[in-house]
Amino acid sequence: MASLRKINRGLLILLILVAFAVLYKKTRLQTLPKYSVLKKDGAKTGVEDEKATDTDIPVVICASEERIGAAIATINSVYSNSRASVFFYIVTLRDAIKNIREYIEKTKLRKIKYKILEFNPMVLKGKVNPDSSRPELLHPLNFVRFYLPLLDIENHERLVYLDDDVIVQGDIQELYNIKLKAGHAAAFASDCDLPPTHEMVRSVGMQTTYMGFLDYRKEEVRELGINPSDCSFNPGVFVADIGEWKRQKITKQLEKWMAKNVRENLYSSAMAGGVATPPMLIVFHNKYTTIDPMWHVRHLGWSPDTRYPRSFLKDARLLHWNGQFKPWNYPCVHLDIWEKWFIPDPIGKFTLISQAGCGTHAVLFMCPVLC
Repeated sequence: MASLRKINRGLLILLILVAFAVLYKKTRLQTLPKYSVLKKDGAKTGVEDEKATDTDIPVVICASEERIGAAIATINSVYSNSRASVFFYIVTLRDAIKNIREYIEKTKLRKIKYKILEFNPMVLKGKVNPDSSRPELLHPLNFVRFYLPLLDIENHERLVYLDDDVIVQGDIQELYNIKLKAGHAAAFASDCDLPPTHEMVRSVGMQTTYMGFLDYRKEEVRELGINPSDCSFNPGVFVADIGEWKRQKITKQLEKWMAKNVRENLYSSAMAGGVATPPMLIVFHNKYTTIDPMWHVRHLGWSPDTRYPRSFLKDARLLHWNGQFKPWNYPCVHLDIWEKWFIPDPIGKFTLISQAGCGTHAVLFMCPVLC
């Protein structure tokens, strides 16, 4: 009888241990990310033996297969105008890795320091709704900026993020060295800080406040307590403090608002900022340092009929063709500035083809050979 009680006690203890093990495993699975942000099981993801140093300025830029030439122009402008050592982290999808490497190694950019990282689009599964109104805004690489601390970017304390439709005319070290306010994980340019652009903004109906990005008819948006007339900012160019980003769990916050939008449609690509800008606007509202507005002169791609004065563009440190009218397409504006930094594709996948007039300049656009 005593031995039977010992056996039953042993079985009870074993059942309890099994139950705890199952519970632990279930909880652990719920807290771990379902997908890795980077894929490392394919082509070589970096230049052999190329590592960033503490003195390098890290710049993150995305390069999609259809816009490699654009990213190359941005990289060339940064590299050519900086006196400091710059390390480029080029984020892309698997189909573009080989072409990017050849583009760099067979041109003058072979001297740059860089690493190619393959982004895993599965990390976005269930976080983005299909939307046919502006499908280009749903490209997986548009969301890389959400996951900066999870990229393979050595141990940098901060980094500069650039969209592929910008040209840098100043020394990127100046932007990188901006002093961020205590508790701020990033620095952006406010949409209200550059008076010379206000006339253009008004003439083409560009949205510069939160009203243009969030659906204030939704209770969830109103409960944020954000004044719809507050100035927005553009997340196509920014400086990030990686340590502060991690401490504030910025990526988790951004993913939370992505998930909420899937359920409640708080914003959509039909609105001004598409689906990548609104989460940034929400998470960083009143929690970012402002950069010198001349380090982010934008709206060059918003209208093919509106131009900035040449003297103003000459003084700008960074130009951004945000909007639908990119300098490699037709129609366009200020093409000559962008074209100055474009490097022809050595393998001929992308070419510049003369099409028509663009003001006083010939219009060129970039396309695959089979376009």
